[in-house]
Formats: sequence, structure tokens, C-alpha cells
Amino acid sequence: MTYVLDTHPVVWFLETSQRLSVRARNLLRDPSHTFILPTIVLVEITYLYTKGRIVIDAAMVQQRLVSASNCVLYPLDEQVAMLIPTELNIHDAIIVATALVYRDILTEPVAVITKNGEITRSGLIDTVW
Repeated sequence: MTYVLDTHPVVWFLETSQRLSVRARNLLRDPSHTFILPTIVLVEITYLYTKGRIVIDAAMVQQRLVSASNCVLYPLDEQVAMLIPTELNIHDAIIVATALVYRDILTEPVAVITKNGEITRSGLIDTVW
């Protein structure tokens, strides 16, 4: 299965925070899954780190997550831009659009690992928490 990662699950996983659900933690530990990290997640992590709101920085994400053989850093490309849902804020929309690329263009089974209620309630893509 392919999972697109939202920002908070990435941070909470790397911080080993109890805020990460057991299900999400177990999925992230399972090397049989493919994880897609939208570039917007790195941007958000950089922003949150520079504001002192998190201790995880983009370099740590690169070192511990992106370097894994089952993780793909996915760019904000033309396909993502074409699938941006306008009913979500732009950060969430980019994450969802990345998942839609995998589902609708690459025809892969995909879900977003997120606690974000707006993404879940949108019904645009399957979510896991």
C-alpha cells in the first residue's frame, strides 16, 4: 500500500510522540509500505522549526525518512497543480493533490496518514489515523 504523509505524523513519528496514533505508528514502521512525502511537508517542517514550534528539522527528515528505500519525496509538479482541491487550505490541498496523483494518474491504492479533520471530512481521498 502507498501512503502519503501529512506534516504532523512525520514530526510525531520522528519525535516518538504519543500524539501519533498506534495505527499510524505501526504503518510507518512497516517497511512493506511505500511512503510519499510531498515537498510541502518539508517546507512546513522548515517553517515550524525556524519558529521554534518543533525540534525536528528538514535535515533530520531527509536523514531518517527520505533516505529510506520505501520513501519517495514527491515534488509539487504540474500533475499535483492540476489536481489541487480548492475547498482545502493550500497546504492540505497540496498533500491531497499528491495523493490524487497516485490514485488517479498512477492508479495505485493510496491513503493519507493524517489527523487533519479537514482532509478527512473532505472525502476526497482515503485517510488513516
